Amino acid sequence: MTSPDTATLLEDAANRIADVSRPDLQIMLRRAALLLRNSGSIAFEDDMEEALRDLSGEFGKTRNDTIRYIVREWMEKNTYLPVHMLDENDDVDGTA
Repeated sequence: MTSPDTATLLEDAANRIADVSRPDLQIMLRRAALLLRNSGSIAFEDDMEEALRDLSGEFGKTRNDTIRYIVREWMEKNTYLPVHMLDENDDVDGTA
């Protein structure tokens, strides 16, 4: 059995606020604050979200990893980042 996520715990606490102990509430609020502080979510229009969802599925990556990949590729192609060139003597994993 998995433990409930922070959002579920907070919703449950909100439904029974009088029964939740102060230390438990402090723990839940600190977890929520940590999650919010560490989240770097970017909201896009619906058509872009759909395209990202499809592309993430094709890549087998998370939405955030797909966004990182797209931004890195764009920055390399537009010379904001150096392009990693392979020499003839470099090891490769057999994919092109």
